[in-house]
Amino acid sequence: MDIEKAFAISASGLNAQKRRLEIISSNLANAESTRTREGGPYRRKDVVFETTPVAAALEEPTNFADIYQGVKIGKIVMDKAPLRKVFEPQHPDADLDGYVLYPNVHGVSEMVNMLSALRSYDANVTALDASKSMALKALEIGR
Repeated sequence: MDIEKAFAISASGLNAQKRRLEIISSNLANAESTRTREGGPYRRKDVVFETTPVAAALEEPTNFADIYQGVKIGKIVMDKAPLRKVFEPQHPDADLDGYVLYPNVHGVSEMVNMLSALRSYDANVTALDASKSMALKALEIGR
């Protein structure tokens, strides 16, 4: 594997995890939002990752183009879990029975997802650093 592909793979992982963190932050920020532009309460969002070939992006002809796979966000999906129903008759968004629908966002789950994304981000940084170190060592050998 040449060093450019290693950098591209790590960079794709960093970008995907950064976007994942943005979605998690949006979920946490809207955990109490009972109104959206679409109507109704906010619905939790999640990302779906998919592979993307790295060799094709670098336009290098090889028989192993399918081996070098980066990652990208294929789509962002809404969580279909039921909304939380809370009895708050004084709330402006309460229905006739006094219940308010709150988002299906659970703070603890979002924090676990955030930690997972951070660990994946750190792993990609470590891989990028290792690739950089190998490139620098190769240059030292050539002196």
